[in-house]
Amino acid sequence: MERKSLLLRIRPELWEELCRWAAEEFRSANGQIEFLLQRAVDERLGRRGGAGGEERPVKGRRGPR
Repeated sequence: MERKSLLLRIRPELWEELCRWAAEEFRSANGQIEFLLQRAVDERLGRRGGAGGEERPVKGRRGPR
């Protein structure tokens, strides 16, 4: 799957905090932003497991009962 590029305008203070947070979790700033966006989307869609390659439910399949 092809990755998309985008221009993001962000306040310098927020950028610095994201960079610090990313460094604490051994990610790039870009990786941290993608991680946070994926986690937010997963939460919105009610997926368990969160972001970052963890198992997510497959649409149309039910988990164990």
